[in-house]
Amino acid sequence: MSDAFIVCSHLSFSWPDDTPVFRDLSFTVGAGRTGLVAPNGAGKSTLLKLIAGDLVPRGGSVAVDGVLGYLPQSLPLTGDLTVADVLGIAPVIAALDAIESGDAGEEHFTTIGNDWDIEERTRAQLDRLGLGDLTFDRTLSMLSGGQIVSLGLAAQLLKRPDVLLLDEPTNNLDLGARRRLDAVLGDWNGCLLVVSHDRALLDRMDRIAELDRGEVRFYGGSFTAYQESVRAGQEAAERNVRSAEQELKREKREMQQARERAERRAGNAARNLKSAGLPRIFAGNMKRGAQEAAGRAGQMHTARVGDAKARLDEAGRALRDDQKIALELPGTNVPAGRTVFHGERLQVRGLFAEPGLDLTVRGPERIALTGPNGAGKSTLLRLISGDLESDGVESDGVAPGGLAPGGSESGGAAISRADGRVAYLSQRLDLLDVERTVAENLAAFAPSLPEAERMNLLARFLFRGARAHLPVGVLSGGERLRATLACVLFAEPAPQLLLLDEPTNNLDLVSVGQLESALGAYQGAFVVVSHDERFLAEIKVERWLELSGGRLLETGGPAGE
Repeated sequence: MSDAFIVCSHLSFSWPDDTPVFRDLSFTVGAGRTGLVAPNGAGKSTLLKLIAGDLVPRGGSVAVDGVLGYLPQSLPLTGDLTVADVLGIAPVIAALDAIESGDAGEEHFTTIGNDWDIEERTRAQLDRLGLGDLTFDRTLSMLSGGQIVSLGLAAQLLKRPDVLLLDEPTNNLDLGARRRLDAVLGDWNGCLLVVSHDRALLDRMDRIAELDRGEVRFYGGSFTAYQESVRAGQEAAERNVRSAEQELKREKREMQQARERAERRAGNAARNLKSAGLPRIFAGNMKRGAQEAAGRAGQMHTARVGDAKARLDEAGRALRDDQKIALELPGTNVPAGRTVFHGERLQVRGLFAEPGLDLTVRGPERIALTGPNGAGKSTLLRLISGDLESDGVESDGVAPGGLAPGGSESGGAAISRADGRVAYLSQRLDLLDVERTVAENLAAFAPSLPEAERMNLLARFLFRGARAHLPVGVLSGGERLRATLACVLFAEPAPQLLLLDEPTNNLDLVSVGQLESALGAYQGAFVVVSHDERFLAEIKVERWLELSGGRLLETGGPAGE
């Protein structure tokens, strides 16, 4: 193992408007594979940028020992760049070509340095990542998003880094590319720090670093081991909260009882002094003494109540705000066997093999649509939803709530769908009006639902109080997904077929769990495009379709691409 490591000492960073991100953050990452987890907005990507030197801290320092490689979440690449440009080898390749052509200029040898084997090393790296068919002069405009991510990773690996930072490296990768990434990281022997929401990837880490409330805490083992540790900690925290709550109630009760006893004693003493006929000055001294004793007892009980409140606050701070969505969705029920979509000879500008794709979705089927990047999965979802017309189809002609065949030309596509009962959630989550609030969007989708019921419903989707009146445009990715689900699942009429395109992309782990809860309550059919095998297992997918080479095939599980 390499001795490479990362040291952050008393790190502080704020945005230009002085919004703080970190204050006095200190931690060290040693050799091995470390997964960094935290909710969206906690500053994971910002932290990687600080380590990489793309951002400058307001205070403290960052030290990296060794050669650094950094793959950001969004690659700042333009479509006219070539593969060689992205890999950083274009000047060396040009110098090698010049020497082979007979130009022995000293500047070419300087450019090449020790990289005489650059083509062989590059080809080996590209082959390893499934990019062996790429030529060095191909432009990025001709590549898929997943290929560009893999190409960016290859560029970093060619640096032979001692320290490698990866920010959401599995975004846009198909199953085959994810497995190749797993193989690369499995052989890693330097210092690796990965920001990811991909639970399968995180399960291959040696340790998990959790960024929470301005601190980094380390947990040995995989993500599953981390979850078990957090779960045990939460159970202990909940027990401590219950115990602290009982202690606070007991101290309050004892304080009230002590106050009542003091009042009774004071009343009895006053009556006794009056009946005993003692001098007034003596009676006053005794009264003041009783009052002082009662005051001291009251202060003692007040202090004990304060201590109990402090212990309750401390116990409460250990609790996590990992809220779940609890729903009942009877309106989405689809009887077994009812057809909610039927399509024959589906085709879009020759994307699919002739004569086109055939697909039928019945009853409450849970379908996963898989396949390599660029195969047309998103296009197929748009065909199913009606957002895109198949070649040769002029109109649907579908009655609301029922199925009817769409009009088609001879030999063209035939489509029928439950019109008004199909909901499509694209990767962009652009279904809602970003200018309207969450509550206003729900009112538009469910106009007959009374306002009080709408607010109660939004509370179940974790939009409570003022959160329900925020414009959709200011919501985080996870919040926008929850808002969209609330509007779609309680729309009038309720959907019987739900189409989801990479719904877990850019969601934090809590939000993924909330999505799984919502889909668990959904009683209709759904088709989901996702490369996240753990997510597909959690939502209990029962039918697997693979779109590859222009053909749609039934498979018994995740395709081994």
